[in-house]
Amino acid sequence: MNTTIQIRSKGNITLPFDLRNKYGLTEGEVLSLIDLGNGSFLLSPRRSRVDELADKMRAALETQGESLESMLTALREVRAEYHAKKP
Repeated sequence: MNTTIQIRSKGNITLPFDLRNKYGLTEGEVLSLIDLGNGSFLLSPRRSRVDELADKMRAALETQGESLESMLTALREVRAEYHAKKP
């Protein structure tokens, strides 16, 4: 299926009904937009698997009281210990 879409005010675009219906896309759906270069884009109705895994990891760590800041601090400490032990 080839179709033309138009960028509207505030950068909004409308996906044709047939495509929304075919892929079960509804209002508020999150899509992934990947810049392929040379003015080409890939629009995917699924979030990247990496994004999904990162969200799961973040949620699991937050339930254990961890945060990005605490993990970065621990990483710096381990690196410092490692470099201190190197001859």
